[in-house]
Amino acid sequence: MPFLNKNNTLGTIKIKNIRVYAYHGCLVEEGKIGSDYRIDLSVKANLKKSAKTDELNDTVDYVHLNKIVKEEMAIRTKLLETVADKILDRILLEIPLVDSLKVKVSKLNPPIGGNVEMVSIIMYRKRWN
Repeated sequence: MPFLNKNNTLGTIKIKNIRVYAYHGCLVEEGKIGSDYRIDLSVKANLKKSAKTDELNDTVDYVHLNKIVKEEMAIRTKLLETVADKILDRILLEIPLVDSLKVKVSKLNPPIGGNVEMVSIIMYRKRWN
């Protein structure tokens, strides 16, 4: 069976609904009482080698992705954009196999004066070689 460009087997690894309790926000109270957050990641990488070798070292380890998210969420920022940017930076720095990624950071039940389930920001980043 013929394949087009079999050397570039791109794949997507998704982690949905990483839950953390953190202290992000512009209000002083948010830094004291904290809030629940949800983070979703989508990472694109060439998965050809790992598909053949069946070895964890040849793929994007989602345990490592989860660790980065939790560590960055533990560092207080005023804006969700800032923490999302830091997550994107670290993933690209620490995991060279990643070609591009998307992160969605959501604050659950935000203190914005109404019955709002969550507010979210989504940011994308692509590696430039």
